[in-house]
Amino acid sequence: MTSAGVISTSPVPDARAHALIAAFERAGYARVAPAILQPAEPFLDLSGEDIRKRMYLTSDPQGRELCLRPDLTIPVSCDYLASPAAGKPRGFCYLGPVFRHRGESGGEFLQAGIESFGREDTAAADAEMLALGLDATAHYGLAAPAIRMGDVGLFAALVAALDLAPAWKRRLIKDFNHKTSLAHDLDRLTVGGSNARPEYQGVLAALAGADPKGAHALVTDLLSIAGITAVGGRSVSEIADHFLEQAALGAQASLPRQTRAVIEQFLAIAGDPESAATKLHAFARDANIALKSALELFESRIQRLAARGVALPRIHFSTAFGRGLDYYTGFVFELHDPRAQTDGPLVAGGRYDQLLTRLGSARAISAVGFAVWIERLAARSTP
Repeated sequence: MTSAGVISTSPVPDARAHALIAAFERAGYARVAPAILQPAEPFLDLSGEDIRKRMYLTSDPQGRELCLRPDLTIPVSCDYLASPAAGKPRGFCYLGPVFRHRGESGGEFLQAGIESFGREDTAAADAEMLALGLDATAHYGLAAPAIRMGDVGLFAALVAALDLAPAWKRRLIKDFNHKTSLAHDLDRLTVGGSNARPEYQGVLAALAGADPKGAHALVTDLLSIAGITAVGGRSVSEIADHFLEQAALGAQASLPRQTRAVIEQFLAIAGDPESAATKLHAFARDANIALKSALELFESRIQRLAARGVALPRIHFSTAFGRGLDYYTGFVFELHDPRAQTDGPLVAGGRYDQLLTRLGSARAISAVGFAVWIERLAARSTP
C-alpha cells in the first residue's frame, strides 16, 4: 500500500446486520458482493477529494493502480454496467467491508446499502430510499433519527439560469458539496479574474480563447516533454484538462455583487420541505429565476414521502446541504443520531444520475441509493 497504517481486524456482521440485508432483499433488492480490490481510477476521478485522500492504494505488476474499495456505490454500478441487465430497472443491496483511513478508528468498517438503477419514477424512487433508510435505523432501535435533506438539482437549476461562463457553471456545481471550495469560488468570481501569478495571465488568457483541441494538445505535449506522466492519480490528459479549466475560469469577468447576493439568498433557504417549497417559489418569482422543473420534482418528492408515511415536519431541508461526493446530482439525505452519541451520519445517500455515463454507459441511466454505517448504528444501540 502507498500509505502507512495497519488495517484493523476484519469486522464481522452480527445477526442484526444480516437481518437488515434480508429485509432489503424482501423489499425487492438482489444481494450482491462486488470485489474488494477495485481499479482505483473511477474513485480517483469521481468520488471527490474527501475519499481520494483516504484511500488505500496499490498497483499490479502491469502498473495499474488498484485500491481497496472505499465505498460500494461505484463497484455496484460498474458490475451492473458489465451485466446483461445494464440499462434495465434493477435494484441491489449489499453488506460488506469498505476501507478508508480514519485515524485511530481503524481502516476497515462495515457498510450495508441499496443502489437502484434505471427507474423512471424519479420522485417515487427518491422517497423509497429515504423510507428504507428510516427502516434501517428503526431496525437498530432508532425510530426517529434527525433527517437532513437537500437537492443538488435545485442548485444546478439556479446556476444554469445565471449569466456565467460555462467553466464557472461547471465549477460551482462541482464545488457545491464542498462548502469551503464553493465559498472560495464566490470570492474569486466577485473580485474578478484568476488568482494565478501575474506573469501567467497572458498565457492563460491566450489558452482560454484558443481552439480547445489545439490547446489541449499543446499542454499535453508540454507535460510529456517535462517527463510528467501522472500526479495524484491524474493522467497527463486529466492534468491538461484541469489546467485549461483554470484558464477558462480566469477569463471570466467579475461576478456582479447582485448575482452573488442571489446565490447566497438561495443558499439561505431552509426549513421543513413544505415551508421550503413556499420560500423557493417566492425566491424564483422575486429573482426572476427559472426553477419550474426542479421545483416540480421537489414537490412531487414531498408528496411521495408523505404517502409513505414520512412525517414531513421532522425533515430539515436546506438548499445549501450537500454530501461531499462529486457524483451527486439531485436529492440527497442523511439520518443522524438526534442525541449525537455517534459522529457522522448513520444512513446517507441520494441521486447520482450522471455517474453511470461517466463510468462508460453509452446512455444516461438514472440511479439513486444509500449506505448504512453498521458500526455507528450498532454502537448507538449498545447498552
